[in-house]
Amino acid sequence: MYAEYLDMACSILQRMKETQGKAISKAAALVGDTILGGGLVYTFGSGHSQLLSQEVHARAGGLYPVMQIVDPLWGRAERLEGMGAVLFKDLPLKAGETIFVISNSGRNPEPIEAAMIARQMGLHVIAVTSMEHSRSVSSRHSSGKKLYEFGEVVLDTGTPPGDACLSFQGMQVKAGALSTVLGAALMNAVMVEAIQHMLDKGGTPPVLMSANLDGSDEYNARVIARFDRIIPGVFGAH
Repeated sequence: MYAEYLDMACSILQRMKETQGKAISKAAALVGDTILGGGLVYTFGSGHSQLLSQEVHARAGGLYPVMQIVDPLWGRAERLEGMGAVLFKDLPLKAGETIFVISNSGRNPEPIEAAMIARQMGLHVIAVTSMEHSRSVSSRHSSGKKLYEFGEVVLDTGTPPGDACLSFQGMQVKAGALSTVLGAALMNAVMVEAIQHMLDKGGTPPVLMSANLDGSDEYNARVIARFDRIIPGVFGAH
């Protein structure tokens, strides 16, 4: 089964390469221009989508000013309307900045509200979702809308409905989740494209070096010093 799982992941990744190029480029331009303009980029996801919000935050080979907005309940309240407003209350987000809102199904109130609030605040919203899954289910938000409807850019992971992709003889449910693998690849694709976008505009991308390489402490200190708005402990920043 491992070979079938890996083949499925590779197949969808190849399809992603063929279908998501324009969306990746648009998202990368928003990320790059936000950082070049002195702004921050944010990520938000609940439940397992929070893994993706952390994936591109303050990591080796990644852009430093990408801040994770943490869901302390890890999705346990993602179906509760009003939770998004609580999590985003008093955060110093600024109009013109960019946020990734991540939800595989795109149906639950918490990420939908995160996108709604961000749009109301004037941020660029990049929705990361599975369009196939989202279109196959109803919204759980009173607006009747889903996450992708609030995205200025929509990044489609191509994850099948229900996330799991493999059927097993003698088992009613499928197994083999794909959303994290596919979502991480898609978001990292945006980041490397954003780095090239900044270079093309004559900027210096604030990319972190692995802390496990010699000379990284000095190099990263110079990168970090450029962003005095980032305070350790805020937005999950290190």
